[in-house]
Amino acid sequence: MPSGKDYYRILGISKDATDEDIKKAYRKMALKWHPDKNKSPEANERFKEIAEAYEVLSDPQKRETYNSFGEEGLKGGVGGNAGPGATSFTFHGDPHATFASFFGGVDPFEVFFRQSQGGMDAMDVDGDEQFSAFGLGGMGRGMNMGMNIGGLGMGGGGLRKQRQDPPVVHDLKVSLEEILVGSSKKMKISRKRLNLDGRSIRNEEKILTVDIKKGWKEGTKITFPKEGDETGNNVPADVVFVLKDKPHPQFKRDGANLIYIAKISLREALCGCSISVPTLEHKDVSMGFTDVIKPNTTRRIHGKGLPHPKHPTQRGDIVVNFDIRFPDRLSPHTREKIRQYLPS
Repeated sequence: MPSGKDYYRILGISKDATDEDIKKAYRKMALKWHPDKNKSPEANERFKEIAEAYEVLSDPQKRETYNSFGEEGLKGGVGGNAGPGATSFTFHGDPHATFASFFGGVDPFEVFFRQSQGGMDAMDVDGDEQFSAFGLGGMGRGMNMGMNIGGLGMGGGGLRKQRQDPPVVHDLKVSLEEILVGSSKKMKISRKRLNLDGRSIRNEEKILTVDIKKGWKEGTKITFPKEGDETGNNVPADVVFVLKDKPHPQFKRDGANLIYIAKISLREALCGCSISVPTLEHKDVSMGFTDVIKPNTTRRIHGKGLPHPKHPTQRGDIVVNFDIRFPDRLSPHTREKIRQYLPS
């Protein structure tokens, strides 16, 4: 297993666990470590880790990336997810949202204690039996028959698999300077969420923090699972931010390289010149030319471009192209001089 968090260990399952094993493990661990029931100092952090582990392992694509590249690869967009169209996972940071989504907005503790015999403490019970009152195997009479559990709707017609709404996609414009050093952006979204009664809906705003890694390419996707509208009849959509480059006044981006157009006169192209090339660090680099600069001439300033997404300590180049300005007209005398001195 690559370095980083061990999501399998957090849920107490093996790497070859099935989807059903993952759901059972989350159900068990989330109930055990829920801060409303578990008053130990580490409960909040454990509850959050359990939710994050479930969000990753319950999604086949994220699980495959995690199995191959670990937490760093999953969250950094490297390996199989690198490049345009890559999906980089960022945990939304709200384990209670994961909990509510899994149990369909109802309070499983209330149902459990109503069904329990002798006042048994749910935190001290082990095994699948503790979930019979609110799991798929034993619906209590007091349960709201319109509830949803783990994406399954429960109604008079029995179980029905709910479909997840299509992703909600937003463009996220970033500057080349932000790509150079990495940055963090806070994005406010508005959404509908289901209340704990499983029926009424509230409107709320939430701040999602997008951590932009050095060198990320345009088109990189950052996904926040199930942060869209929740109505009780759907699985909330994922919220996806797609990186878009802001126009830059001096550079165009070409992968990890930066293209700079140097404007020079025809005389400078023929007779030599010096130019000053800007950088993203705002420290100009001087370049001198004595040879003839032809229209297709290029020059490079090595290591002054953007970081490579797979190897952020390495940078691309600034590629200097030339825009040679020709005069609009020439006097007869000048034209004659040019005929004398320039080769035919």
